[in-house]
Amino acid sequence: MDSSENPCRIMAIDYGDRRIGLAVSDPSATLCGEALTITNRGMESAAAAVADEARSRGVLTLVLGLPKNMDGSEGERARLSRDFAELLTEKHGLAVTLWDERRSSIEAHAILHANGRKMKQHKKNVDAVAASLILEGYLDSLK
Repeated sequence: MDSSENPCRIMAIDYGDRRIGLAVSDPSATLCGEALTITNRGMESAAAAVADEARSRGVLTLVLGLPKNMDGSEGERARLSRDFAELLTEKHGLAVTLWDERRSSIEAHAILHANGRKMKQHKKNVDAVAASLILEGYLDSLK
């Protein structure tokens, strides 16, 4: 796929231990076009899978959620996200923007609950919804 078909596609990533949520913008980088999850089978394998998904969709910009604590400090989850970003850049040549995602998972659970999903069903979708929220926040910042 050549980049003229999708000149500005952006992919947001919600990195999790078991699942990784991905949300991809429409070609004009205005709206979330699709959201999906992939299984995390280790950081190296996950980075390769994300790179494949990005390339197959003509994504030029990656936005990775950086889970900060409510006071703005960073813990273990933030370190893992930074390591993942570094791997995507160094091994796969992808530029990654880190995006503060303090409340994305909480908001994702609330959205799923408000739409009648039971907590057991949240696990399947929460990462994709969280990635969509990260993408929406990033797209809003561009306006």
